[in-house]
Amino acid sequence: MSMPHSELANESFKDPYIFDFLSLQDKALEKDLEKQLINHITSFLLELGSGFSFVGRQVILKIDNKDFYLDLLFYHIRLKCYVVIELKTKEFKAEFAGKMNLYLSAVDDSIRTENDNPTIGLLICKSKSKIIAEYALRGMSQPIGIAEYELSTVIPDKLKPNLPTIEEIEKELAGELGAYHKM
Repeated sequence: MSMPHSELANESFKDPYIFDFLSLQDKALEKDLEKQLINHITSFLLELGSGFSFVGRQVILKIDNKDFYLDLLFYHIRLKCYVVIELKTKEFKAEFAGKMNLYLSAVDDSIRTENDNPTIGLLICKSKSKIIAEYALRGMSQPIGIAEYELSTVIPDKLKPNLPTIEEIEKELAGELGAYHKM
């Protein structure tokens, strides 16, 4: 990866990502996080930053007659490369980097064209140890970033169960707008 491309890649990612548009419980599963991010794709794209284009979710990679599924696949227009995003609702573990390395190699061989730069991986985790992350990535040739995500902390936890979810508010508003248009 050329130096200007590497610098642009570093500028294109942040840590942490703020997912205040989601209504997740503390013990949410990865599929719940993924589903809500897709349901709020516009907000997610805004949080990712400029240049990201959504390609797909649960994109299948066939490797040695086995199926592997990418949580999310994006294309970054300015970087001219694919970006594989893996979501983890727990703390970063070193083995996540190895799996991401596999995904990046497979995307480079099966999806990337000669006009594209090498694929970049982004692990978005609930939390991480910077030291473990650094050791896990040291010596890897694939460009992988590790970032944390934060949910909204504006509302105290004890009040959250009493408040409607974003989906409930959207349904309520849709119902009121429907009634308004019938008048």
